[in-house]
Amino acid sequence: MADLGIPRNTIEVLQRHHFTFQKKYGQNFLIDPNVLDRVVRAADITAEDCVLEIGPGIGTMTQRLAERAGKVAAVEIDRNLIPILEETLAPYPNVTIINEDILKLDLRQLAEEMWEGRPMKVVANLPYYITTPIVMGLLEGEALLHSITVMVQREVADRMQAGPGTKDYGALSLAVQYYARPEIVANVPPNCFLPRPNVGSAVIRLTRYEEPPVQVADEKKLFALIRASFNQRRKTLANSLGNAAGLKVSREQVTGALEELGLSATIRGEALTLEQFAALGNLL
Repeated sequence: MADLGIPRNTIEVLQRHHFTFQKKYGQNFLIDPNVLDRVVRAADITAEDCVLEIGPGIGTMTQRLAERAGKVAAVEIDRNLIPILEETLAPYPNVTIINEDILKLDLRQLAEEMWEGRPMKVVANLPYYITTPIVMGLLEGEALLHSITVMVQREVADRMQAGPGTKDYGALSLAVQYYARPEIVANVPPNCFLPRPNVGSAVIRLTRYEEPPVQVADEKKLFALIRASFNQRRKTLANSLGNAAGLKVSREQVTGALEELGLSATIRGEALTLEQFAALGNLL
């Protein structure tokens, strides 16, 4: 089977199947062998691994994953791509093609059926318009995860990895860093895709923690607190949280808790670390 990472091979397959790109699925296929190899290397795939690939497209990265992994489940929402995948992945008996919406799929059940519930490694070139729901769904879900190595919009990768006091730091940074250790492994320019996106991309690896790095009494309350802290970034934490409808805390309670933590009453959410948010959540 021809290497689909080479642009002319991708174009030949797409033309032969009369495939048209669907804007609603945010389809941008990787056509750079070096970037493909970089993604697979970053995911650290071995023959022992069970891999979930989201949005395989025509199977470009799937081929590389299948050559290294024990088993691969390739979940593709676009049914027009299924006949292409059945052709391009025919030489790989360790690949299962699933025509489903990843956001509606029971991944725990899939893991039980496919690889007896063992931890999986997720690899994907994600559609940019639903990157955050997919990543958070994976991190918050019940399926056992080892790591997530994904191609995302560059600015989203920056936000996932950002630390306190930076412009990119926000609710997404804290949510991701509660569950996993983020590391940007490559920047990818638009000319590595077909069709070309309008923005730069990045490959980020999220290595799942066995236990979250902070202990909290109530996860849901912690994330409600974090969201409220960043809803109006320029406001002080006391004002943001004191005015947040669902939190049921007063400005005075927030000020008192901040004082107990040795923090200024006028501090903003963007200055707090994950540890400080956890401590604040536990006090409130």
